[in-house]
Amino acid sequence: MDRLKAMQTFVRIVEANSYTKAAETLDLPRAALTATIKKLEAYLGTQLLQRTTRRLSLTQDGAQYFHQCLAILQAVEEAEGTFRGPNAGPPRGRLRVELPGTFGRNIVMPHIAKFCERYPEVELVVSQSERIRDLIAEGLDCAVRVGVLQDSTMIARRLGNMAFVTCAAPAYLKTHGVPQSLDDLREHRGVSHFSGLTGRPYDWDFVVDGHVVRVEVRSAIAVNDAEANVVCALQGMGLSQAAKYQVREYLRSGALVEVLSGTLPTPMPISLLYPQGRMASPRLRVFADWLTALLQDDPDLQA
Repeated sequence: MDRLKAMQTFVRIVEANSYTKAAETLDLPRAALTATIKKLEAYLGTQLLQRTTRRLSLTQDGAQYFHQCLAILQAVEEAEGTFRGPNAGPPRGRLRVELPGTFGRNIVMPHIAKFCERYPEVELVVSQSERIRDLIAEGLDCAVRVGVLQDSTMIARRLGNMAFVTCAAPAYLKTHGVPQSLDDLREHRGVSHFSGLTGRPYDWDFVVDGHVVRVEVRSAIAVNDAEANVVCALQGMGLSQAAKYQVREYLRSGALVEVLSGTLPTPMPISLLYPQGRMASPRLRVFADWLTALLQDDPDLQA
């Protein structure tokens, strides 16, 4: 029995809280994981996992062994990372990444071939979702998040700040007028963008003299998708607060017009999240560095 691989399998099962999910992320049959755990328990002379039809839980010995395995695997990863010199070969292996849908489609995926050409031995598995998921449970190595972070168990690397603009279609402004101040917004309608996770609408926040000012804007329509937000604005349904990178071509063409350009919406932080110890992985390090450089080339993502 390869004890290091058995530890990795055990940790993955515990993190996923499921043999089935762990098998999927490891690309192994479920029966292979079951056999590995049985051999590991027999070797250690103790039961690690309690299995029922509905739940999976650690025994007292299993909990202690799990934390020791985490420390050992992290130490192995760090040791390998320390001694990987220029002659050690390029980063290799599978890297599971999650990107927000709109951000991924518009910013990352148009350039992803360059990363794959530079690191051909890194096998990228990219998922795109607006849902906030548990990285460990889903078997993800890292995820890009836009906005204030809530998960304190993850390590965060700041990639940039997403600039926003307030804008509207010329037809809307011709009918309703151009707002000249934040007070004018109370007389206007806006496209409300709400969280698909919580159902709560995002606030209309502006930076005024270094302070955040929140304004109530009547909703013309509510959507839970950033691209749908822009589509509604293009149809003249109301004012929109949109990421500048999303609408800059429309602003150039005149399909949308920026308003209140002297009072900008608050930018949103862009972060790369990953579990403790994962940055020791060479493939994650090079992806994080590549992503950082990609965003630094875009001024609308460094507000």
